[in-house]
Amino acid sequence: MIILKGVSKKYAAVCALDKVDLKIPDGSIYGIIGKSGAGKSTLLRIMSLLEEPDSGEVWYGNERVDILKGRGLLLHRRRMGMIFQNFNLFSSRDVTGNITYPLEIAGFHKKQINDRVEELLDIVQISDKRKARLRELSGGQKQRVAIARALAANPEVLFCDEATSALDPQTTRSILGLIRDLHRKLGITVVLITHQMEVIKEVCEELAVLDEGRIVEQGMVEAVFVRPQTLAAKELVHVRQL
Repeated sequence: MIILKGVSKKYAAVCALDKVDLKIPDGSIYGIIGKSGAGKSTLLRIMSLLEEPDSGEVWYGNERVDILKGRGLLLHRRRMGMIFQNFNLFSSRDVTGNITYPLEIAGFHKKQINDRVEELLDIVQISDKRKARLRELSGGQKQRVAIARALAANPEVLFCDEATSALDPQTTRSILGLIRDLHRKLGITVVLITHQMEVIKEVCEELAVLDEGRIVEQGMVEAVFVRPQTLAAKELVHVRQL
């Protein structure tokens, strides 16, 4: 589904991405892992069309998308959902209000919004929190709200940017279990960006290792975990095993 061809990006004199080639299969849970500063956030912004590459191409299926402008770009972005480490929720809104926001922006009718919110609350298992304020929620519950909001408009791809980094181990397992269930039930493609090898090992099928703006290793998770071929992958596996 998602194909990057020779994607590069610089910020002043810093090369964030250097001729990245990547193919993420439709319907997969794909992990992208690297240490801080490896270029993960830049790669995510380019894949999600929040930024344009300096060179190279981004394709979704048979459509080149990095050249989209205006309404075409807006409509394509609606095909993607995103969740973040810090949740990015509105403190001025309750749980329901946070989930309804993207539906309101997209112009859905009130009944459609209400029906969809009830469905999403059930999917992420927080139906009893529909009127709760954010200050009343745990970190895991906030992330469930964020996941519901990301799924509101039925996206084809869910990007997870360090989505469990701020959570304790038990809550992390719970959120990863939810993501795995959503992938199975909805058939959604999941792209998981992280620096945590245990997160990749828990839910991903394939992964790419990013180091200093380059993809240095790709393959099935088990193969890379058992027999890492590059220094960057070996260091990440070593940290996991300590």
